[in-house]
Amino acid sequence: MSRTSNILQHYVYILFVVSLFFSCKPNEKHNEVSVPHYASNWDSLASYEEAPKWFKEAKFGIYAHWGLLSVPSYANDWYPRNMHIEGTDENRHQVETYGPLSEFGYHDFVPMFKAENFNAQEWADLFEKAGAKFGGIVAIHHDGWSNWDSKINPWNSMDKGPHRDILGELGEAIHSKGMKFVTSFHKARNLQIFKNDSTKWLEDTSYFPYNPNMATSSEDSIISVMYGNIPKEQFYKNWLGELKEVIDGYHPDLIYFDSKLDKIPDAYKRDFAAYYINESLARGQEVVITHKEGELPKSVSVEDFEKGRMNKITKDYWLTDETVSVGSWSYVNNLGLKTADEIVDLLADIVSKNGAMMLNVSPKPSGEIPQDQQEILLSIGEWLKVNGEAIYASSTWDVFGEGPTRQEKSGMFLDKLSYTAQDVRYTRKDNHIYAIVLGWPGNDVEVVLESFSNTNRQVSNVSILGYDKEVSFELKPDGLHIQTPNQMIDDKAFVIKIAIDK
Repeated sequence: MSRTSNILQHYVYILFVVSLFFSCKPNEKHNEVSVPHYASNWDSLASYEEAPKWFKEAKFGIYAHWGLLSVPSYANDWYPRNMHIEGTDENRHQVETYGPLSEFGYHDFVPMFKAENFNAQEWADLFEKAGAKFGGIVAIHHDGWSNWDSKINPWNSMDKGPHRDILGELGEAIHSKGMKFVTSFHKARNLQIFKNDSTKWLEDTSYFPYNPNMATSSEDSIISVMYGNIPKEQFYKNWLGELKEVIDGYHPDLIYFDSKLDKIPDAYKRDFAAYYINESLARGQEVVITHKEGELPKSVSVEDFEKGRMNKITKDYWLTDETVSVGSWSYVNNLGLKTADEIVDLLADIVSKNGAMMLNVSPKPSGEIPQDQQEILLSIGEWLKVNGEAIYASSTWDVFGEGPTRQEKSGMFLDKLSYTAQDVRYTRKDNHIYAIVLGWPGNDVEVVLESFSNTNRQVSNVSILGYDKEVSFELKPDGLHIQTPNQMIDDKAFVIKIAIDK
C-alpha cells in the first residue's frame, strides 16, 4: 500500500472519531440538563412535585417499628425513655428485671438484639400479599439506633447487635417486588437540649431525660452519641450525614419524618431536601418527603397525620400513618391489635378524602412478624384483591361520603370511630363511582345512596365487586336505590360499582 493511501486512511479514521464525538456530545449534555437541579432553598424546591403520580396511585403501604427498641418488649415504644424516669412503671420493671440504671443502661440491650429470625424476603412477600404498594422500616428511632451500616453512627446494626445491614436487605427485597421502599427517621427528638436546666430534664422534647446518675449523662465519646448528649452542631452534622448515607446507599422512595424537626436548623433541612431530590432524580426516581405539624414546607413535602386524618376532601394529597397494634408502635408482650375490618374502614375513609395510609406492624425482637399480625395483613390483602380497583389509582368524587358516623375535626391522634353499614365512602375512576359501604346492611335489603339524590347524571349500570350476578337498582329523587344480594358479600366493607355518564 502507498504512503498516500496510508495518510488518507489515517485522516478518514480521525474524521470518523470526531464525528462520533460530536454525535454523542449533545446527547450527553441533553441528559445532564434533563434532570432538574434544585438549589438548597425552599423557593427553588417548591417547583418539585411533592406527591408524584406513583404515590397518588399507591394509596396503601406498610412499614415496621423494629430495632433495638423492640428488645425490652414492655409497655410501649417509649420504654427506652420512660425506663429512665423514676416512679414510672417502666422504671420499676427495668430495675426489677435488669438492675439499677447506674449499672445497666439502655445501650446494654444492644447485644440482646440479634435479629436471628429476620428474613427480608419474607417481609416483602407478606407486604405484597397484604396489598401494599410501598413498604419499609424505621431507619432510626428516637433511641439513636441505626438499622443500617452507618459510618457516622457507631450504634448501628452492622457494627453491633445483629451485625446485619437491615436496611440493605429489606430495601433490596422490597424493590425486587416492584414496590417502593420507605425509611422513617425519628432522630431529631434524640438531641438533648436541657442538660444545663434541671427543671426541664423530664421534658419529652428530648427523648432521653438527662440524669447525672444514669448513662443518659455519659460523656463517653461513644455512649454519649446514643443518648443525644453531644454538642448541637455535631448532632446536626450527624443528622444530615446519616440521611445522606441512607439516600446514597439504599435509594429510598419515601423518607418519613417524625415530630420535632423544629429542633433542626432550617439550613440543614434545606440541604437534606435538595440533596435527596437531586440525587434521586439523577437516578430516575421521583421521591416523597413527609412532615408533621408544618415542620417542613407543604410545597416540598407531604403532610402526615399520625393516627389521624382530614375530615373533608382536600386539594393537597396527604398521608396517615396508622398501626395494626393498640398501645404501642413496637412489639410488646400481650400487644393489642386492631381488626382487619377496622383498618379497611380507615383506609376507605382516608382515600375518599385524598389521602394515603402507611400501616405499621410490630415485629418481635427476633425479626419475626407475629402470626396474628400476619393474619390481619393477609385479610386486608384478600379484601384488596377483590376491591382494590376502588382504592388504587382512584380519585375523589363530589363528596367523600355519607352516613351517621361523624369525624368532627382534622388532625393527629383522633379518637376511634366505629363505622356502620349506614356509612359510605366514595371514590372515582373514569366514569365509575365506587360506593364503599363500611359494613353489611343485611341480605336482600334496600340500600339508598343519598349522595345521588337530585342528580343530573345518568346511571347506566350497577354491580358489586366480588359478586357476579346482576344487581337491581333504581335512581330516584332521594338517591340511588340498590338491592343487596341474598348472601353476605364480605364481613368487612363491600363495594358498589356505579357506571355513570361522564
